[in-house]
Amino acid sequence: MSGEEPVPGFGVAVVREDGKWRCDPMDATALRELDAAITELRKTRTTGAVFGLLAIDDEFFLLLRPSPGGVSLLLSDAAAALDYDIAADALDVLRVDPPEDDEEVWPEGSLDILADLGLPAPELQVIIDEIDLYPDEQLQMIAQRLGFASEFTKHLDTILQ
Repeated sequence: MSGEEPVPGFGVAVVREDGKWRCDPMDATALRELDAAITELRKTRTTGAVFGLLAIDDEFFLLLRPSPGGVSLLLSDAAAALDYDIAADALDVLRVDPPEDDEEVWPEGSLDILADLGLPAPELQVIIDEIDLYPDEQLQMIAQRLGFASEFTKHLDTILQ
């Protein structure tokens, strides 16, 4: 999917500040362009943690976490790079070649991207391995595990209406 056609899905900027979670909608361009998503997250003013949850076209999800030294990424399905520009861009940033075919699902990037917030790499791997779930359901599991499920659900209810 390229060009200016809208990409189905949603993006959520998640902020943890002073022990409280907040979820803000991300612009639709964040689903199309990795740079746009990173830039939008970097503009979020906070003294706490900020990361992005992107669910793309019921196919895969992308976690983004900007830091002063760059950005940490986790792509739930490396094979998505064969069909989606944003996934191909994520693999470029990770310096990983796209897979030869889309038969096998495996994540690429930093499985410990949310470990300091309470979601260790092995638990995130279990969520990714739930391939019968849609990306929004997997992101809901991440939100549940980290403790912002109600904020995430409220946000989803408003964008999915």
